Amino acid sequence: MRVTIRLILALAAMLPFAGQAAAQVWLNADTAKKVNQSNFRALEDWPAPNDLRRASGAPGSKYWQQQVDYKIAVSLDTTTHRLNGSEVVTYHNNSPDKLTYLWFQLDQNIEQADSRAAMSAGALPKQMSPMARRFLMSNFEGGYTLARVQLIDAAGKRTDARYSLNGTQLKVNLAAPLGTGQAVKVAIDWSHEVPNGGRNGRGQKEKLKDGWEYENAQWFPRAAVYDDVNGWQNNQFMGMGEFYLEFGNYDVSITVPRDHIVRSTGMLQNPAEVLTAAQRERLNKAWVSDTPVYIVSPEEIATPAIRPAGKGNLTWRFTAQNVRDFSWASSRGFAWDAMGFRYAKGGRLIELHSVYPREAMPLWNKISTKAIKQTMVTYGRMAFEYPYPQASNVHGTVGGMEYPMIAFCGARPRPDGTYDKSLEYGLISVTIHEVGHNWFPMIVASDERMWTWMDEGLNSFLEHYGSIDFDKDWPSMRLPGSAKSIANYMRSNPGVPIMQHSDLNLRNTFGANGYTKPASGLVILRERVAGPAAFDDAFRGYSQRWMFKKPQPADFFRSMEDGLGESLNWFWRGWFYTAYANDQAVTGVERQAAKDVLGDESKGTGYYRVTLEQKGGIVMPVEMDLTYTDGTTERVKLPADIWRTNEKVFTWGKFTSKEISQVVLDPDEAFADINRGNNTWKKPAAAPLP
Repeated sequence: MRVTIRLILALAAMLPFAGQAAAQVWLNADTAKKVNQSNFRALEDWPAPNDLRRASGAPGSKYWQQQVDYKIAVSLDTTTHRLNGSEVVTYHNNSPDKLTYLWFQLDQNIEQADSRAAMSAGALPKQMSPMARRFLMSNFEGGYTLARVQLIDAAGKRTDARYSLNGTQLKVNLAAPLGTGQAVKVAIDWSHEVPNGGRNGRGQKEKLKDGWEYENAQWFPRAAVYDDVNGWQNNQFMGMGEFYLEFGNYDVSITVPRDHIVRSTGMLQNPAEVLTAAQRERLNKAWVSDTPVYIVSPEEIATPAIRPAGKGNLTWRFTAQNVRDFSWASSRGFAWDAMGFRYAKGGRLIELHSVYPREAMPLWNKISTKAIKQTMVTYGRMAFEYPYPQASNVHGTVGGMEYPMIAFCGARPRPDGTYDKSLEYGLISVTIHEVGHNWFPMIVASDERMWTWMDEGLNSFLEHYGSIDFDKDWPSMRLPGSAKSIANYMRSNPGVPIMQHSDLNLRNTFGANGYTKPASGLVILRERVAGPAAFDDAFRGYSQRWMFKKPQPADFFRSMEDGLGESLNWFWRGWFYTAYANDQAVTGVERQAAKDVLGDESKGTGYYRVTLEQKGGIVMPVEMDLTYTDGTTERVKLPADIWRTNEKVFTWGKFTSKEISQVVLDPDEAFADINRGNNTWKKPAAAPLP
C-alpha cells in the first residue's frame, strides 16, 4: 500500500465519527485539502487491474507465485527443551524476475531480549485482557541459534552461504542469480528452546500431570513470500501480524522420546514403526465410525502398553503436499481419539483427530472431534470442501492457533474436572475457528502480516454460522458476527479502520477490528443487503477462485461485487475504510390528507412522511416496523441507495387509510446502530379536552 494511503487511514482514524455530515470528509494527503465526496463513489485505493489480478477479482492469466519445498529432520531434547533441526529448502522461482538473494522468516527471534517487539513494547497496562497478556507478557528469552547456512549445487556439493540477520529476517545471498523457472537449494542447521510464555504466544511448552507437552509452531526457518504486490514481503515479526508463506511440499522426520505421541501437519508415513498394532487397528475402525474412537484411551495415558516395544527414541515421518506451513505437537501424556468424515457416502476419507492431556477431560473427549466435523460441514458448504486428508486438534497452553491440518486450542475444565456451559461453548467456538483457518488463510492464502481481517474476519464470519449449525440456540452475544456486540464496541471506541496494517492496529481494538467487526459486517451484507443465496454464491466464487493462491483486499472486494452484480463502494468504504458508525434516527412523522396530495383517496385516506436521518457517518439500508392504531404491524425495507442524493436526510412516504402509532428503526438490531435512543417514534398522546 502506498504511503499516502497509510497516512489517509491514520488521519481518518483520528476523526470523531459523531456528528459528521453524511457526505464523507475524505483526506487527500497529497493536496492536504478537505473535499466533500459521496460514500457511493468509486474506491480510489484499489490498484488498477492487470494480467495478474483481474477487475473481476479473479487471478489473471499471468498470475504467478513461488513454490518452496522442505525436507526437515528435527529432534526434541526433553532435558533442555530444545529443538535441533536440519532442513534443505528447495526454492522454485516462478516469478518473471531474477533473484540474487532469498529472505527467510526467523519468527523465534521475537523472543530475543533486543528484538524490535521487545524494545518497542513499552510499559504494561494496568489491566490486560487474556489476549493482551498473551502478547505483552514476557517471561522467556530465546531465539534461533544458526549452526550453518549453506547452498547446495546441482551436484549436491555444499558451500557456506553469505548471509545476514535483520531481527526476525534472514537474508541468504545466492552464488548466481536465480532465473525464471530455476530452483536453488539452501541448507540450514538451527536450534532453539521451545518457549514457555514469551512474546510470540504460539509455540509453547507446558508441564502437565503426565509430563511435558510441546506445541511447536513457527519453529523452523521459513522462506518469506516474494509476490507481485510486495516483491519480498519481509515485514518484521512483531507478534500481532502473524505470517505469510509460500505453498510447497514437506517431508518432515520428527525424533522424540519413545513414550511420546505426535500429531502434526501432513500424513504419517511410518505407522508400523511408531504405533502399536492395536492402535493401527483402532484407527481403521475409526475411519468407518460416526462417533470418535479412542486410539489412546484416558486409562492408557503414559502407560508402556501404548508404545512400540524397544528402547531409544522414535522418529515419526510425516509428508504434506501443497501446504504453506508445518506444525506439530508431542507429549507422553496425550489421550487420542479419531473418526472419519466424508462429504458423500463412499467419498474421499478425511481423518479427524483430537489429542489432549488429562487436564482437558472430561470436556475435550466429548466435544473436540465433533466440533472438527462441524467445521468440515459448515465451511464445506459455504466455501469449498476440505481438500486435505486430515485435520487435528491439540489441547495445550496455546489458547487458539492454527496451522495447515492442525490446530492448537485451549478451553480446559476446572482442576476438579467440572465445567459449565460457557466453557463448552468456548471449546466449540475456538475449535471451529482454529480448524476453520485451514480455509482462511491456509488455503485462501492472504497476507496475515498486512491484513488481519482477510483471514481472521472471514474465518470469524464462517465460525458465526458454524456455531449456529452446531447449536441452533447458540447465545447471540457469543456469535462473532453479532451486530449487537460490535455496536457496543463502535459506540465506546471508534478505534481505527479495518483496512489497517496488522501491527498498526491499537492493541485494544485488534480483536474487534480483525475479527468481529469484519465478521459482523459480512453478516449484515449477507442477511440484510445481498440476501443469503446471492451472497453465498459470490462468497463461494471468491473462495474457490483463490484456493491455494494469494488474494489481496481488492481481490476480495472485486470478486464479491462481480458475483453479486452490484457496486458496494458505500459498504466497503463505510465498514472497512473508516472508523465511523451507523446511527440512524427517525426524527419526524407527519400525516397529510390524501386528497390534498392526489385529489382523491384511491390509495388511502392519508399520506405519511417519515423523516430519517443518518447521524453516524456511514450509510446503511433501513429496516423499520410500522405499528398502526388497529394493532397491526408492517415491516418496511429500504436499500442503502436511499442516501445517494442526500446522505444526511431521507424522507419516505406512504399512502394508507390506517393511522401510524409507532415507528421503530432497525427492530432486529441487525445494523449495529450505536444509538437506540433515537430509533423509535411514537404518536403523541392526544391533548386533554379543556
